[in-house]
Amino acid sequence: MMAEEKVRIDKWLWAVRIFKTRSLAAEECAKGHVTIGDVHVKASRELKGGEVVKVRVPPIERHYLVKALTVKRMSAQLAAGFVEDITPPENLALLNAVKAYGFESRPRGAGRPTKRDRRMIDRLKEGEEF
Repeated sequence: MMAEEKVRIDKWLWAVRIFKTRSLAAEECAKGHVTIGDVHVKASRELKGGEVVKVRVPPIERHYLVKALTVKRMSAQLAAGFVEDITPPENLALLNAVKAYGFESRPRGAGRPTKRDRRMIDRLKEGEEF
C-alpha cells in the first residue's frame, strides 16, 4: 500500500471510491455534507490517518475511518485497505428500510405519478391507511 503524508479530503474521498468523481466530492464538501469532528470541511482540508469522516447521504450520515492516505484511485478491493465503514447499525437499518419500502421510486419509463398515485404516496408518508 502506498501511504501519503498530506492528502486533500476531496482527493481521498474520490480515491477510496466514496464519490464517483473528484468534482462531486468537492461539491459535497462545499455543500456542507462532509464533516470531521462535527465541523464542516472544505475540499482543500488536509486529512490525517485515524480521523473519522462523516458523509451525509440522505436519509443517513455514513461514517468512515481513515486507515491510510492515498491520492491514487484504485480498485474497490484495494480501496478497502485505506478506509473502513463504521456507520452505526441503526443508520444502516434505516437506509435498508427506506430502500425496501421504496414507495417513492418508480420503474424507469413508468412516467409521472397520476393524481391517484400522488394521493396514495402522500397518505403513506403521513402514515394513514388507505
